[in-house]
Amino acid sequence: MVKKPDRVVLIGVAGDSGCGKSTFLRRVTDVFGEDFVTVICLDDYHSLDRKQRKETGITALDPRANNFDLMYEQIKALKEGQSIDKPIYNHETGMIDPPEKVHPNHIIVIEGLHPLFDERVRSLLDFSVYLDISDEVKIAWKIKRDMAERGHRYEDVLASINARRPDFDAYIDPQKAHADVVIQILSTKLIPDDQEHKVLRVRLIQREGVEGFEPVYLFDEGSTINWIPCGRKLTCSYPGIKMFYGPDAYFGHEVSVLEVDGNFDNLEEMIYVEGHLSNTATKYYGEMTHMMREHQDYPGSNNGSGLFQVLVGLKMRATYERLTAKVSPDEKVAAVVS
Repeated sequence: MVKKPDRVVLIGVAGDSGCGKSTFLRRVTDVFGEDFVTVICLDDYHSLDRKQRKETGITALDPRANNFDLMYEQIKALKEGQSIDKPIYNHETGMIDPPEKVHPNHIIVIEGLHPLFDERVRSLLDFSVYLDISDEVKIAWKIKRDMAERGHRYEDVLASINARRPDFDAYIDPQKAHADVVIQILSTKLIPDDQEHKVLRVRLIQREGVEGFEPVYLFDEGSTINWIPCGRKLTCSYPGIKMFYGPDAYFGHEVSVLEVDGNFDNLEEMIYVEGHLSNTATKYYGEMTHMMREHQDYPGSNNGSGLFQVLVGLKMRATYERLTAKVSPDEKVAAVVS
């Protein structure tokens, strides 16, 4: 039996379906170890099953299709070290199955469409991430997947995307304003009028002023940097790679933005990029590069999405270690005296 944790650290990972949450969660689990992390899909808190949603015309993105009261009560109980009987949404049948027992763990990740929607649930989170894919890239990916793998017609895929758009814009997209970190995937600026989306521009938007969180920076903290890495030290085929770092404003918050536009050809050479980044929360020089090399088969490993997922995973580890650090008696005395 796994030892009951002294402190449960709660992480929220938000984003639309098909935005890369599964890959990101694999990277998070790689950082902590499978036994250390429990992932809860918030689809389990659907209050309407698939048939009821079809009859009412209410989508799963609509808050009315979800039980936020139960979500809050159970997530709060887990954070307080109590076990819960969590409902199960069966994606195959579209029905809500009998509940399963979930015990508190060192790390609890709640992921899905609405982890940052309800203010009560949001207040429980120790760290939050929003995965944000631009419409152009999202449509290209979904069309490629649904047409190639599922035999859907182009018109049907587009209609499905457009049918979801009003609820996505109303209920899902605004959550990124509350995230500590946003990983944003955009069309490249290196190829004019790019339609293939094989090359991506990825931005890591890091909120300033979050307690215990130190944004990653390139070269000089607070400066504005445009960097084209040396081609002899970082192999990158056409159209090359550009990196950017600088301050910005995002939904009224001060943020630091780190950006990678282009693909990496050889992950062995990522040590060159790592050497120019600071506040990475690595435990040794080269740890970030090692993590990227270890899972080169993960989607996005050759661009900024893989790089930033690893960096955010390391920041989550730093958050966990800060929140669970044991304070010695001498430190307690010193804190009282000061």
